[in-house]
Amino acid sequence: MRIALVSDAWTPQVNGVVRTLTTVIGLARARGHHILTVTPDRFASVPMPNYPEIRLAMASPRAVGTMIGDFAPDAVHIATEGPLGWLARRWCLARGMAFTTSFHTRFPDYIAARTSLPPSLLWRPLVRFHRPAQHILVATPRLAAELADNGLHQTLPWTRGVDLALFRPDREAHPAFADLPRPIALHVGRVAVEKNIEAFLAADWHGSKVVVGDGPALDGLQKRFPEAHFLGSLHGEALAATYAGADIVVFPSRTDTFGLVIIEALASGTPVAGYPVPGPLDILGADGMGTDGSRARVGGVDADLAVAMRQALTARRSDCALYGASFSWDRSCDQFLAALAPVDYEAAA
Repeated sequence: MRIALVSDAWTPQVNGVVRTLTTVIGLARARGHHILTVTPDRFASVPMPNYPEIRLAMASPRAVGTMIGDFAPDAVHIATEGPLGWLARRWCLARGMAFTTSFHTRFPDYIAARTSLPPSLLWRPLVRFHRPAQHILVATPRLAAELADNGLHQTLPWTRGVDLALFRPDREAHPAFADLPRPIALHVGRVAVEKNIEAFLAADWHGSKVVVGDGPALDGLQKRFPEAHFLGSLHGEALAATYAGADIVVFPSRTDTFGLVIIEALASGTPVAGYPVPGPLDILGADGMGTDGSRARVGGVDADLAVAMRQALTARRSDCALYGASFSWDRSCDQFLAALAPVDYEAAA
């Protein structure tokens, strides 16, 4: 199959959207599919306000349309609601070509966290963007229900997976942990206001707190919480060593649609604490015992983050690793390919 995939989120960005897309594309290509990526690296670009590491493509409608048209795809998937996504959507609609989209990021909540604008107002352009899609791929049933509440009912599941060769419980702890008082609570992710890291750093905890990641809120948090340990951005085996070496991972975000960090931590044998919001609820369950019916604690979920952290500390690492290993990238690739809408060139003509 020839698949045109359009995304404004792309390397060298480091986030869950990019990791999902690059991993699934790699698996699909290994299965023999041909994939065109219409991404910012193919165009001149400018930094996104407040997110300078995110580049916004300065592409013309003709350039995007020509790229897709010359490829003659069997299916078109538009992954993001940025400039490239809107141009590809426009091109498909003008030709009557079916396409699919995916919903990765709660931009209304992200923007509301930085401005005084109400999220309800910001949902309108997102609903308009996704309404013509034949299918909208979503990571969780809760997200599907949220989109349905906004009038988008054509959702299909697109779950996430873990690289089990990288994230595993038998790794040595990161050297930075050697002299830290236990238990160690770890946060991994972009250091930005919408990630709510302040709640983690302010929570009552009797051990050490470690933050892995970079972002615009880093300097302010370092000044406000000098007792915490900030390791900067880590990748690959160094990142995996922090997961495996921590006693718990804390996921304080209230705005994420899933949270790859959660399942990577679990696969590393480390329990996770979070709030009772989408993401933690979908993975950890309302009681911190997962969603697979095994009734084994894999984390803690509570409106009081400190309580959730203490709950997580009681989980057995073997139970966490077993549960984390159940999240498969191969299944994610299967779902992506099955959800694609075939292009009917005769009808489009």
